Amino acid sequence: QAQLVESGGGLVQPGGSLRLSCVMSGFTLDYYAIGWFRQAPGKERARVSCISGKDSSTTYADAVKGRFTISRDDAKNTAYLQMNSLEPEDTGVYYCAALYWSDCNVRDWDYWGQGTQVTVSS
Repeated sequence: QAQLVESGGGLVQPGGSLRLSCVMSGFTLDYYAIGWFRQAPGKERARVSCISGKDSSTTYADAVKGRFTISRDDAKNTAYLQMNSLEPEDTGVYYCAALYWSDCNVRDWDYWGQGTQVTVSS
């Protein structure tokens, strides 16, 4: 089966930036919708962003619009989440997920990564 591996998390000061990576193995990333999710302490997992596997259109949660950018590099089998102007409320475990030949109107994702911790703190 396909596997997704996230990396790039860490501890960052408020206002700082991080770039998360999501590498797919087993299958090529091309034609997969990729979603980024986060789970903050004490909260349920919520979708942060998505890039379509059909037309590359993107969506963002209101809380991150203007600060986060999702992208994909199919030649590297990698999706990215560039996070700028980070705030303490961005803290959480970030996961990527994938669904073949899908747009971002997704209820069930086939594949999930293991997560990478992002901590925004002074």
